[in-house]
Amino acid sequence: MNRDHLRARLVDLAANYRWTWDISARDLLASLPGADDTSHPVSTVRSLSDEQCLALADDHEFMRKLDAELERLDDVSRPDPTIAYCSPEFGLSHLLPQYSGGLGVLAGDHLKAACDLGLPLIGLGIFYRAGVYHQSVEGGEQTEYWEPVTPESVGARDTGVVISVPLPGRDVQARVWRIDVGRVGLFLLDTDLESNNDHDRLITDHLYFGSKEYRLQQEMVLGVGGARALEAMGLSIEVHHLNEGHAGFIAFELIDRLINGSLAEAVDEIGKGLIFTTHTPVPAGIDKFPREMVVPYLEPWARKWNISVDELWALGEDPDDNENFNMAAMCLRVSKAANGVSKLHGQVSRELFSNLEQGQGIGHVTNGVHARTWTGDEFQRIFDEHLGLGWNLGSTEAWARAGEIDESVIEEGRLRQKARLGELIAGVGGELDPEALVIGFARRFAPYKRANLLLRQYDRLVEMLADDSRPVHFVFAGKAHPANLAGKALVAEILAFADSEASNGRFSFIPDYDIRVGARLVQGSDIWLNNPIRPREASGTSGEKVVLNGGLNCSILDGWWAEMYDGENGWAIPTSDSPDDDQRDDEEAVAAIDTLTVVRDEFFESRRVFVDRIRHSWRTLGSEVTAARMVAEYEDRFYLPARRARTKT
Repeated sequence: MNRDHLRARLVDLAANYRWTWDISARDLLASLPGADDTSHPVSTVRSLSDEQCLALADDHEFMRKLDAELERLDDVSRPDPTIAYCSPEFGLSHLLPQYSGGLGVLAGDHLKAACDLGLPLIGLGIFYRAGVYHQSVEGGEQTEYWEPVTPESVGARDTGVVISVPLPGRDVQARVWRIDVGRVGLFLLDTDLESNNDHDRLITDHLYFGSKEYRLQQEMVLGVGGARALEAMGLSIEVHHLNEGHAGFIAFELIDRLINGSLAEAVDEIGKGLIFTTHTPVPAGIDKFPREMVVPYLEPWARKWNISVDELWALGEDPDDNENFNMAAMCLRVSKAANGVSKLHGQVSRELFSNLEQGQGIGHVTNGVHARTWTGDEFQRIFDEHLGLGWNLGSTEAWARAGEIDESVIEEGRLRQKARLGELIAGVGGELDPEALVIGFARRFAPYKRANLLLRQYDRLVEMLADDSRPVHFVFAGKAHPANLAGKALVAEILAFADSEASNGRFSFIPDYDIRVGARLVQGSDIWLNNPIRPREASGTSGEKVVLNGGLNCSILDGWWAEMYDGENGWAIPTSDSPDDDQRDDEEAVAAIDTLTVVRDEFFESRRVFVDRIRHSWRTLGSEVTAARMVAEYEDRFYLPARRARTKT
């Protein structure tokens, strides 16, 4: 085999993101010369010297494994897609910086689960050449930097398709790139083309950064451009699933294909194939654009359809705010199906959108996580051996066998994964006692998530950290949006405490929170702490990842935990009824430290009880927290009914 052919075969393996959840593929790529977890496998392959390629070609065991992996890639069926999952971000790997937080990680897990289940689904999003910001710590505060990314460097392939998107006074062109996620295709739009002016080339440059009009233009590219891209590629999409309202303008292009005088009739028809998933529990989380900004973007469509701008404006009109175009309101009006992302969030969403007739129809599908992506290698092997191969697909029968796993097996798996978390802590100058109770907290540093809640019980927290007989180590990670000064102040407060003598070296902050850091934390933490202001956590999937790694949740009853906590599969932090924010936070800080004290005492005094609680957590939660369960629910309750409704017309 010549060198170029070997490189091409290795690129085929490295460019398909199946390696993000397949141990054998990941291990093979990790064995390449120069490979590490900071370099994309595609870049590693392309940097191989001729001599290194020749050595690999002569390594019969390596070539046997490569042949096997490529055969597995070729052996999967790729059904003709009929469902498009539309999202502004997709989190597949920390080496593909096309995500900001939970919304994107959920989207990535959705594609992976669809691949596992063989669903005829593709992803549709934007390729951000500046990616998302990285976090560094300087002088005890968060600073940010961006690292440019090119499609070729992360395994994206040019589809050859270029589409145009009408913006005020001009058309903007966008190229379509494809990224493979197992058998699922992810198509990303990119306006960095010479045919566009300098401003328009940057429309798809940054994720969640820039002015409101910049965001509006991105959403036009994602929605209108996305629909045109799918058509240009000859894909017969029957169902469009909107992951939040950012892709809502896809409705304009769908309306344009069949409108014949009546906007209402066209909206009714396209709505049969539209599903809208909302993730926000508060009005501030909804994308809104002021009238004077959005009207120039609506006018060309109104003229084309021979209707008034007011008719089009009415799609996004908020009865309580007629000066802004509300993307969530529009998505609800054009979609026949809508859902929140947990049972509690469905209820909150119906209240949030109670001023809209469509708001009362909002149901819920509780979020889940892709099991093999987030479960550490140790527990994947343990589950494969003791539960059978169905555990990752949410098999209740498989998880019912969790009680049979021996205590020593569980303890050994926990210690090994905790040791890898210790490597991260060592990287920031800390040290993890392997016998310590590790309490993890990692999420976006938004004020409602209250990263500093325990500091309201400063003396008791310091006392807990000083106890050498029952060592407790807190590990925190998280980023604040560059424009969120309150969030950045929280980061600074946590950093200051971590660096203080009072922390006793047992309170660590890991910078640059991303998928890699998040995976280490959920795999290595004994306890996952979550203390948001209820009911502002729509779902919160980090705690679900902890379940799959033998950790236990200690959380406010919000999001997914509110419906899945049974009194024994973890701990619930009591909430306050006080209408005063400060008093509520003070009371819930006391409740949190009280609950953590109970957790600590059980961990050190009744290890067998603690391990039994882990087994119970697996039996009651293992099948429920998987993205396979989530995607199967979407298929049964939304995708299949939508396809049947489309077929009848």
